[in-house]
Amino acid sequence: MADRDRPLPQHLQVHHPQQQHRYEGSVKSLFPQNGPSTTQVLAVITLLPIGGSLLSLAGIILVGTLIGLALATPVFVIFSPILVPAMILFATAVTGFLTSGAFGLTGLSSISWLLNSFRQATGPLDYTKRRMQEAVVAVGDTTKQAGETIKAKAQDEGREGGGGKT
Repeated sequence: MADRDRPLPQHLQVHHPQQQHRYEGSVKSLFPQNGPSTTQVLAVITLLPIGGSLLSLAGIILVGTLIGLALATPVFVIFSPILVPAMILFATAVTGFLTSGAFGLTGLSSISWLLNSFRQATGPLDYTKRRMQEAVVAVGDTTKQAGETIKAKAQDEGREGGGGKT
């Protein structure tokens, strides 16, 4: 009970002299002091009539569509035994063409991905080719050395044995 009778603590308000905001009492205080730039004025002058005319055109088209639908509804009801199967056929054909195109694009992208993966795999293939070439060169050098060794031994035998037949 004693807490209710106690006065609430006072809040300290600090005023900064550099941030003085005066209320001038008009709408002008809500806008920047400079006013709109010429670019902004030209944009409003240009876009306002264009936007208004496009909005009016959209409304006219909407009203025309609703009138056309109201007039065509009896025709749709009369010809519905013909129109419904025709629309189903048309929708099926369009779906088939779109599905065919999607499968074709999927196939082409798969082939493209496969070719790119093979191109990227040429790094290890180049390494393997280079190793094979080095092995062929090494075998060729070994064969050449073996041939020279055999030739040298044959020449030594020819000198030592007198080279005659018995």
